Amino acid sequence: MEFSLCSLDCALPVEVILDEDNGRYMIRKSDSSGEFFNTPHELIQWVNNNFSAEEFCDPSEFQSMIKKLSDYLSNPNY
Repeated sequence: MEFSLCSLDCALPVEVILDEDNGRYMIRKSDSSGEFFNTPHELIQWVNNNFSAEEFCDPSEFQSMIKKLSDYLSNPNY
């Protein structure tokens, strides 16, 4: 799963990548710095702790991403 969300504080999008097949779990923040994780659970926990819907141009896109990530936790074969 890959998500690209428009951020209010920068022209660059926030990108969230959860790629189980290739073992890639990472986030590129709007300031172009990044976070890398060893497991999808770590990535999802970081997103929940560090991002909020108000930081994005379209809060519903953020909520949709959170729902898909939560669904993934419930069913990793998603």
